[in-house]
Amino acid sequence: MSKPAPALARATMAGFGAVALWAWLAALTVLSGTIPPFQLTAMAFTGGTAVGLVYAWWSGRSLAVLRHVPLRAWALGLYGLLGYHVCYFMALRLAPPLEASLINYLWPLLIVVLAGLLPARAGGRPLRGRHIAGAMLGFAGTALVLLSGHARPDFGGAMTGYLFAIAAGIIWSSYSVASRLLRDVPTVSVIGSCAGTAVGAAIMHVWLESWVWPVHAGQWLAIIALGLGPLGIAFYLWDAGMKHGDMLRLGLASYATPLLSTLVLATMGLGELSPILVAAALLVTAGAIIAGRP
Repeated sequence: MSKPAPALARATMAGFGAVALWAWLAALTVLSGTIPPFQLTAMAFTGGTAVGLVYAWWSGRSLAVLRHVPLRAWALGLYGLLGYHVCYFMALRLAPPLEASLINYLWPLLIVVLAGLLPARAGGRPLRGRHIAGAMLGFAGTALVLLSGHARPDFGGAMTGYLFAIAAGIIWSSYSVASRLLRDVPTVSVIGSCAGTAVGAAIMHVWLESWVWPVHAGQWLAIIALGLGPLGIAFYLWDAGMKHGDMLRLGLASYATPLLSTLVLATMGLGELSPILVAAALLVTAGAIIAGRP
């Protein structure tokens, strides 16, 4: 049975909120200094876990509900949050960051495709040519953003890193769409996924990295902000959006993340605006309009 329009709209807006928060990820990561990626992930997701606990307490939701979360939901959460971040950071370690990021950003397209494969009872709807066309325009806009000011990408060598990037895109898109099949599981269950990701990232940090202390208050504030927003509240909003919102629109909206991220960097004096970004914005917007037509 389809969800009432107001509920669908609220859940979709929650997903849009996650995209808006992810736009701050790059800027806050820059402001956090030279903290190794897995250490930063462990610290931020510890904050994300705390955010969920505070929300549960404030909203009066009993954590006893976590005892009734099915094992498959816990497994899916760890697969998505921990699996994605491990694969993405390994891709950045083993392959050129530009090419790895470009491959990783196939995940919004995969969300659009996979959403069309869901059964109707789970909110799936037939995949049309305009959906694919819109998603491809969005990917073209994302490619423009990522390639802005860089030479043509070279995908020679570093195959292991590229495989990790492909895996990251597949993991995040499949996790996002599969969440729809568990829409009866409350979003508060993301607390466990964040906690598990913090522990897993800490293990990867001990294995691959050396501990680096933040050197001033500004870096601590950036890490706290990461845990509150892009690596905290955003995942709770995304869970609500994927479970109860319009997945096709959210998949297409995700292409705005690197564009918004670049705009945030430029606004904060950490990057530059260029005509290419205008072209990218037009492509992303055109893709969303084409695919989002009734």
